[in-house]
Amino acid sequence: MSQRADYVESSAEESPSLWAARAAVTERAVLRRHLRRVWALPGTRLGMAGWPPNIRQRLHWNWNYWWQAHLLDCLVDAQHRQPHPGRASTINRVVRGVRLRNFGSWTNDYNDDIAWLGLALLRAHECEEVPVDTPLTRITGQLRGEWTDHAGGGVWWRRGADFKNVPANGPAAILFARWADAGGERSDRQRARSMTEWMEQVLVDPRTGLLWDGLYVEPDGSIRDIVKTVYTYCQGVFLGVCVELAEGDTSGVWVSRAERTINAVAAHLADDDVLRGRGGGDGGLFAGILARYLALAAVRMPAFGSTAADTAARLVLASAAAAWRNRTLARSGPAFGPEWSRPAQEPRSSGQRLVERDLSVQLSAWMTIEAAATLERLGSTA
Repeated sequence: MSQRADYVESSAEESPSLWAARAAVTERAVLRRHLRRVWALPGTRLGMAGWPPNIRQRLHWNWNYWWQAHLLDCLVDAQHRQPHPGRASTINRVVRGVRLRNFGSWTNDYNDDIAWLGLALLRAHECEEVPVDTPLTRITGQLRGEWTDHAGGGVWWRRGADFKNVPANGPAAILFARWADAGGERSDRQRARSMTEWMEQVLVDPRTGLLWDGLYVEPDGSIRDIVKTVYTYCQGVFLGVCVELAEGDTSGVWVSRAERTINAVAAHLADDDVLRGRGGGDGGLFAGILARYLALAAVRMPAFGSTAADTAARLVLASAAAAWRNRTLARSGPAFGPEWSRPAQEPRSSGQRLVERDLSVQLSAWMTIEAAATLERLGSTA
């Protein structure tokens, strides 16, 4: 397989459905522009943080650990859409690239980062049998140790910090809910419940039903300040864990919370059903993460007797359609902007200050288009 992942050439031509074909074209564009070996070492790949790249980005100097987790997630999405041995090889090379660039370690100090990687690795294992016992043992071990009773519970955003937030607790809770059935401790599912209950009790805006970002904690465990900023991806991860916990639950509480979140997103965080963006950098991923878990809800919630699945599907499909409609044409294919309701601008040089250069922005659009392709494939359309 070439460094540019030429296996995707045939994917667009062979894709039988509209969104599958668009997802294949998007995959090809993102991989051709951003995928690169780690320090020219064979058997490795990472996504360059920017394109066109500057020298630091070519060298993966600033490599954005958690962006790579979402790159891996997008590759798994694509493999579910249209399996190919070349893509399976790329998945394994990205996993090796992450560990190598992280100097042989699977973890860092940021609990949100490692939770995202844990989720992507678990999906890669389920899809392509990527070995994950060692990394997931280390990731979940660190996350278990980061739970404290300060501010009533939850894990810290970063080791040694005084801040607890949804971006760390949300993906960690999803990971624990899934890992409990896939090789983790039986108590991990209860950990997922406890983390989600904590978010429900202290970080849900009673007026809108949306999740606030997080809170600062005093040394004595009391809450110093609540950061009431609302981010799209906070809603996504909370929705995701509610859907996971709804499996096998007869109380209806998790379905009710998932429905509340979907309806709140539709009411407050979308314009004409198109999810709002959050610029470039880390914020470039936020809307795509929400779209991923809206698609999960659209697929799984009808089994719980919920009608909110239609709303979730509508948000995903409208967002994907807007991103596609407002794409620009760059080298190797489409490029997307941070606000899907507005036309994207074409990045032309490494010196441009365009957020369209950011890998995060392109991954967000890619995962949303893959989410639309998933709904199309499974017949879960609004």
